[in-house]
Order: sequence, then C-alpha cells, then structure tokens
Amino acid sequence: MTSEVLRKILVAGAAVAALSVVACNKPKDAGAASDAASSAASDAAAAASDAAAAASSAAADATAAASSAAEAASSAAPAK
Repeated sequence: MTSEVLRKILVAGAAVAALSVVACNKPKDAGAASDAASSAASDAAAAASDAAAAASSAAADATAAASSAAEAASSAAPAK
C-alpha cells in the first residue's frame, strides 16, 4: 500500500512540475497555454485527491490492524 501512495504522490508532483513549466513558458498561442495549464492543474488535483484517499485508506487499515493486534494481545494475556 505504501508504494501505491508514493507512486500517486510522484504522479501528482510530476503534474505540478508540468504545470509550472507550462506557466513559465511564453508560447505564441496563449489559448493553448491556458488549456494546457488547466489540464495539468486538473490532473494534479486528481492525482493529489487519489493520493489523499489512498493515504486515508492506509491509515484506516493500519488502525484496524493495530486494534486487532491489541485485542489479540489482551485475550492472550494470562489471567491473574
């Protein structure tokens, strides 16, 4: 799960970098640059949203696993 989250963060970073390059270049056709910047921003937002969802899911899975481990440990403890 961690590699999936890191991959999505890497994709989001690449989209932000592409947006930065598009925004910094001065193309002759301003309409095309605007469309490209808008597309890159949309892609970056979608990738960031996916990464946040994956991170949230991973945190929920970790919490559930920790809870299960705590229950198992308490049931395995000898009675006094």
